[in-house]
Amino acid sequence: MSQFQTAVTAACQKKEQLFDESLTRYALRSMLAGGYLTASTACGAIAADIIAPLSPALSRFIFAFIFAFGLLYVVFLNSELATSNMMFLTVGSYYKVISWKKTVTILLYCTFFNFVGATLLAYLFNQSFSFSQLTDHSFLVNAVQTKLAKSDWQNLIEGVTANIFVNIAILCFIFIKEQSAKIPLILSAIFMFVFLVNEHLIANFASFMLAAFSQVENIQGLSLTNVLRQWAVVFIGNWIGGGLFIGLTYAWLNQTKSPYKD
Repeated sequence: MSQFQTAVTAACQKKEQLFDESLTRYALRSMLAGGYLTASTACGAIAADIIAPLSPALSRFIFAFIFAFGLLYVVFLNSELATSNMMFLTVGSYYKVISWKKTVTILLYCTFFNFVGATLLAYLFNQSFSFSQLTDHSFLVNAVQTKLAKSDWQNLIEGVTANIFVNIAILCFIFIKEQSAKIPLILSAIFMFVFLVNEHLIANFASFMLAAFSQVENIQGLSLTNVLRQWAVVFIGNWIGGGLFIGLTYAWLNQTKSPYKD
C-alpha cells in the first residue's frame, strides 16, 4: 500500500470514528478550522489596510501571506476543514474505506460547522478596535465586493483551482517527512490561491461574515441570495478541484503494481 493510500485510509477511519462516537467533538474540531481561517483573514485584512498608505501594491501580498498561516494552524492543530476533507473522503470512498453516504454526511456536517466557527469569530473580531476602523475603502470590503461580483462560471473555475492549491498543500503535509520543510511548502501553495483571488469556501465564510458584521453599510452584492449563490457554486468547484482533480488523480496513480507510488 502506498504512503498516500495509507494516509487517506487512516484519516478516513479517524474521521468516521470520531463522527460516530461524538458529533459534538467533530463539530468543535470543524468550528476550530473555520475559526483559524477567520483569524488569519482578519489579521491579513487589517495588515493590508495598514500597509496600503505606504505601498498599495503590497496590500495583496501582505494579505495572502498572513492568510496562509491559517492553514498551518488547521493541519498542525488537527482540526476538520471541509475543503481538505473533500479530497480525503472522496478518495476514501473510491478505495471503499468509507461509504459514499457517510462521505456526503460528514462533508456537509463539517462544512456547516466550519461556517459556525467562522461566524462566531467574525462576530468577536468586529467588537475589536481594529475592526471599528473599517470603511468602504478597506481591503476586506473591496475583496468581498469583488468576489460577490463574479459570475457563476468564474466562481466555479476559481473554486476548482483554489482547492487544487489547498490540496497540494495537504499532499505536502502527507508526503514530506521533515516538519520544517512542510511549512514553506504549505505557505507557498496557500499564498498562490489567495494572491490569485481564487475562491475557497471556508475562506469566503470568513471574509463574508467579517464584512457582514462590520459597521460598513451597503456593501455591494452582500445580500443573502447572492452570498448563498456564491457559496453553492464554490462548494461544487472546491469539490471538483480537491476531490476529483487531486484526490482521484492520486488515488488512480497509486493503484499500480510498479514501485512508482507516492
